[in-house]
Amino acid sequence: MKNKRKKRKHFSHLEQQKRDRIEALRNEGHSQKEIAAILKVDPSTISREITKRKRKNGYYDSDTAQIKARVKRMNASYKGRKIEGGKELKKYIVAELKEKRSPDEISGRMRMEKKPFYASKNAIYAWLYSIWGQKYCRYLCSKRYRSRKQKRKSKREMIPNRIPLEQRPKQGEHAEGDLFVSPICSGIKKSGAIVCVPSAQLLSGTFIKNRRPVVMAFAVRKITAALSIRDITFDNGIENKEHEQFGLPAYFADPHSPWQKPHVENNIGLLRRWFIKKGTNLKLVSENQLQAYLHILNGKYRKSLGYKNAYEVALERGIIQKMPEITLNNLSETLSEKIAFHL
Repeated sequence: MKNKRKKRKHFSHLEQQKRDRIEALRNEGHSQKEIAAILKVDPSTISREITKRKRKNGYYDSDTAQIKARVKRMNASYKGRKIEGGKELKKYIVAELKEKRSPDEISGRMRMEKKPFYASKNAIYAWLYSIWGQKYCRYLCSKRYRSRKQKRKSKREMIPNRIPLEQRPKQGEHAEGDLFVSPICSGIKKSGAIVCVPSAQLLSGTFIKNRRPVVMAFAVRKITAALSIRDITFDNGIENKEHEQFGLPAYFADPHSPWQKPHVENNIGLLRRWFIKKGTNLKLVSENQLQAYLHILNGKYRKSLGYKNAYEVALERGIIQKMPEITLNNLSETLSEKIAFHL
């Protein structure tokens, strides 16, 4: 039969009041056993307290003992103590960091391989951001030498009179809308508003100077003015707060559910892959360029449309009334004049 592991005794640190009593009882001539009985602690607690906290002359002073205890507790809990004190653990972590492994990878790998040592992801970050591990922060992907300060979240706003996607009628031509934006770190507010009609994979869009609800409402009215569609589906971004001003019924996907509007998501991905790479500063892309890119995508022969292009199918279904007469040679010059009505 396996020996049961002995449970560790629960304990609490001595406070100033009990140290004062220890000093007073010792001065009255009480033994360590008697003091332990009076304070209702284990005799070994009194023995360790007197041995470790007494002065150099052998006298136990409660104030001195309290200061020594406080200093010891402060030094015992410094960040990165576990890693800095474990030679094998530290050597393993440093080697993995040099191999461009993230703390999450290192921690997970140690657990998977059942190493005799272990440190969690948070413990590794705490060590790296301490004075002991800062010299190894250069191996991190972020090259950050301190933890990022959490920004105070702004007050959450709700979309008024929001109608969930489940209530959208099945009949009619539906559309999906979304935004693509510049990198957050660039600070650029310019965004691209895109509308896709799934039945024809027809794309329309324009740039907006910022994501204010009023600006977004104007852009949606402009984009959909020449499209014969019944309604449009968006996500829950606060830019859609003025959806009642879109000029047509608006429905909303569930939070964090981009798959409920897959066509616009996929086509924005296509726009990203072909023309406007992810991470592009949209300030460098003109409105004419965007319209040219959308025109090229609308002219692609799609397998899902029986190898027809979006314009042909949209014309057949009555989504647009006229086929744009544009050639790639004069596209940049005439796009804004000839097909702005349809896009």
